[in-house]
Amino acid sequence: MILDAQLTEALRAHLPKIVQPIELVASLDDSATSTKITELLGELDVLSHNINVRLDGDDDRRPSFRISRIDDPGVAVAFGGLPLGHEFTSLVLALLQVGGHPATADPDLLDQIRGIQGTHRFETFFSQTCQNCPDVVQALNLMSILNPNIEHVAIDGAAFQDEVEQRDVMAVPTVFRNGENFGSGRMTLDELVGMIDSGSAERATEKIDAMDPFDVLIVGGGPAGSSAAVYAARKGLRTAVVADRFGGQLLDTLGIENLISTPYIEGPTLAAELEDNVKKHDVEIITGQRADRLDAATALGGLHGIALADGGSLQARSVVISTGARWRKMGVPGEGEYANRGVAYCPHCDGPLYKGKRTAVIGGGNSGVEAAIDLAGIVGHVTLLEFADELRADEVLQAKLRSLPNVDIIVSAMTTEVIGDGKKVTGLTYRDRNDESEHTVELDGIFVQIGLLPNTEWLEGTLELSERNEIEIDGHGATSIPGVFAAGDCTTVPFKQIVVSMGAGSTAMLGAFDHLIRTSQADSAPAA
Repeated sequence: MILDAQLTEALRAHLPKIVQPIELVASLDDSATSTKITELLGELDVLSHNINVRLDGDDDRRPSFRISRIDDPGVAVAFGGLPLGHEFTSLVLALLQVGGHPATADPDLLDQIRGIQGTHRFETFFSQTCQNCPDVVQALNLMSILNPNIEHVAIDGAAFQDEVEQRDVMAVPTVFRNGENFGSGRMTLDELVGMIDSGSAERATEKIDAMDPFDVLIVGGGPAGSSAAVYAARKGLRTAVVADRFGGQLLDTLGIENLISTPYIEGPTLAAELEDNVKKHDVEIITGQRADRLDAATALGGLHGIALADGGSLQARSVVISTGARWRKMGVPGEGEYANRGVAYCPHCDGPLYKGKRTAVIGGGNSGVEAAIDLAGIVGHVTLLEFADELRADEVLQAKLRSLPNVDIIVSAMTTEVIGDGKKVTGLTYRDRNDESEHTVELDGIFVQIGLLPNTEWLEGTLELSERNEIEIDGHGATSIPGVFAAGDCTTVPFKQIVVSMGAGSTAMLGAFDHLIRTSQADSAPAA
């Protein structure tokens, strides 16, 4: 059985939403993956009378299968390999949407997709352990279902290693359009449409510029921003959230085991739940936009402005900044050149692409040691390099790491350069900090795990920032500018934890609410 009892019951609940008969046609070979695809399709076949399965497909990429609408075969998506793990949700959505169940995206965006012209044949390489991949796969699947000019096949890189090598796929998700590299990394539906429809950015800017000022504008859509948005809406404030992507670092987090309300949840699942909760409140959500400048109000009761990188601006009586943090980079020659070509930051996502190969992990904290442990079960060999003279991870993690036979640990090592052949990584150099000697390690991939940087560059010269460029806040989340508050990993809060960010978001919002009340009272007070 491919599907366990829990997944089977979940499918029994969802598959009745298929309202138009669909056909699953498999193109198979003699591989073990083909056997598993046959089992999977057979299990789906018995769960719905609207599903018909055939095993006589003629697709050149094998093993694969195509899902198409029987009365309109042009409405279709395809999968190369098995869409299990994080991609199981993509499979379920594909079955439903090809089967006529409507998408929940913004109606204007859906109409925009239907109007896209030209020929667009997309191929997305994913891994089953990648939490970034489903957003891209599901977005392109939906686009191919809505528009006959668009085709999409999602390919499990682990099942097509030869193709991965041939096409220099070094990270997932990686997307090709009409045979050419189109992009890599997480991309939302809005972003993908914008990359194809050149006029979408201008229309989005026009829409944003036409918005009336808000009572509170929340910049950032992670746990802190979500918490602030719910609290603001419940206070009856006219509220908006503007963010590059909803969910923040949660989208790059695999397992969460210290959230008080549940023993275990995965980051993308929690992000989706937060977004769903925010959407149930009266909140304007503006995604695909990055803040570029804060224009602080100059007078009591004035409006603060947020200028956006793509043009346009938003105004509000108060602002809550919750822009979070991002992976810290090494800052050495070759790192930028070989990003997504051997230099990676997510071992869960990209690890399966390096099966049997030589890799390095940079960083000896908990994240780095956990990454090395995970990779050791997939790749051929792991070299962990730590700048300090000892590992900083918890002892239990260090003990596990040292027990693994295919791991080398090098401390007092300062990485100095990423080496490549012009196409992909071939190694790195490091300096031994004890004797200043230089060393070279031959590698196929490098995973950087050296901490986080706050996303605050756009605030330099406006708010007071700490030496680490974190936003200085007080106990109410207030910043150095009246009416501007901040919360989460972009601030000086001492502990960077999801539950701390959630509490900080509500604290900052309550601080903003108190500010608005006092400002309104001051504005309405009679002149002396």
